[in-house]
Amino acid sequence: MEFSEKVSALSVKVQNQREMTQTEEAAKNAFVMPFIATVLGYDVFDPSEVVPEFTADVGVKKGEKVDYAIMRDNEVKMLIECKKTSGQLTVENASQLYRYFSVVNARIAVLTNGVEYQFYTDLESPNRMDSKPFMVLDLGDLDESLLPELRKLTKASFDLESVIDAAEKLKYIGAIKRTLAEQFQEPEDEWVKFFAGRVYDGAFTKRAREQFTPLVQEAATAFLEDQVNGRLKKALETTRPQTEDLEAVSGEEAAEESLKRDDGIETTLEELEGYQVVKAIACSEVKPQRIAHRDSKSYFAILLDDNNRKPIARLRFNAKTRKYLGTFDADKNETRHLLDSIDEIYLHAEEIRETVRNYLD
Repeated sequence: MEFSEKVSALSVKVQNQREMTQTEEAAKNAFVMPFIATVLGYDVFDPSEVVPEFTADVGVKKGEKVDYAIMRDNEVKMLIECKKTSGQLTVENASQLYRYFSVVNARIAVLTNGVEYQFYTDLESPNRMDSKPFMVLDLGDLDESLLPELRKLTKASFDLESVIDAAEKLKYIGAIKRTLAEQFQEPEDEWVKFFAGRVYDGAFTKRAREQFTPLVQEAATAFLEDQVNGRLKKALETTRPQTEDLEAVSGEEAAEESLKRDDGIETTLEELEGYQVVKAIACSEVKPQRIAHRDSKSYFAILLDDNNRKPIARLRFNAKTRKYLGTFDADKNETRHLLDSIDEIYLHAEEIRETVRNYLD
C-alpha cells in the first residue's frame, strides 16, 4: 500500500470510530499506535524503535512520563504525547513535552488526541519547544498537501533536516489557512472592514458593519463554490473519454454537456473524485493514459483501455443515501462494497490492482 493510501485508510478508520473512542488509552490503541506503526513505519513492539511511557528525570519532576519516544540510532528523535480523542489540544496539554524537549535530543514533538496531530520543533529558540505547531495534521479532515512533509518523518524516509528547513514556512502557511477558514465562517470586524473599504466609499459605521458582514460571508462562500466548479470543469475536460465527439465544443460547453447530457446522464463531482482515486491506485500497474471512464444511468464505469470488457471498478453513486464501489474478480464477477466516504476506496486498493493485473496476463 502506498504512503498516501495508508494515511487515507487510517483517516477513514478515525472518522468511523472516533465517536466510540472516549478514553486516552482507547485513542492510543485505536489511532496513535496504528499511526506510529502503519503511517510512520516504526515497530511499536521493538523498544529500540518505540519506547512507550518514556521516562527521563527533568529538574524537580522525577519519573514523569511521555507516552512514546521514537528512537533512531539509540537517540530520541521524536516525542509523542497523547490525550483523549474528545479533548481539545491546548498549550497546557503540552507541559510534559515542553519539559522533556530541553533534556533529550529530539527536535520533533507531537501532541495528539488520535485525530489531530500537532507537530512542534524549536524554531524560536534552540532546544526549547515552540509555543505553536509548525504542522497540524487532522485525520478527520485530511489535507493531502501535508503528506510530503509527513513522509519525511517516516522510518523509511527520515529526513529531519529537511523537515526543520521547511518548518517555518509550514508553520505560517498552516496558520494563515486556518485563519482564512475561520474568517470565511465567522468574519471579524477587521476582515469585514477590509473588504468593505474596497467596494464602499462611506464610513465604516455600525450600520455598514451590519450590512457588510453577511455580504462578506456570502461572497466568501460563493468564491469557494466558484473554485470548486472550476476544478470540476477542468477535471471533466481532462478525464472524459476521447471517443466523445466534443471537439467542436468550447471547454466550458463541453464541461456542461458532460455534467448533464441530453440522455439524462449526470456526472457528479463525487464520481470524478472517486475516478481519480481508482486511477491513482491502478497507476501502480499501468500508465495513467490507459485508465478511462464511461458514465451511465446506473453506474460510473472505470475501464482499462476504454474497453467495456476490461472493467476495473464501478462507482454506484446514484442512490440518494448509499454509495457502493464495485470491484471484479478474475471471472469479472462484481462485488459491491458500501462506502461511507470516497476515501474508503483506498481500503480496496489491492483488489483494484489485482483486477488490472488480471488483464495484463
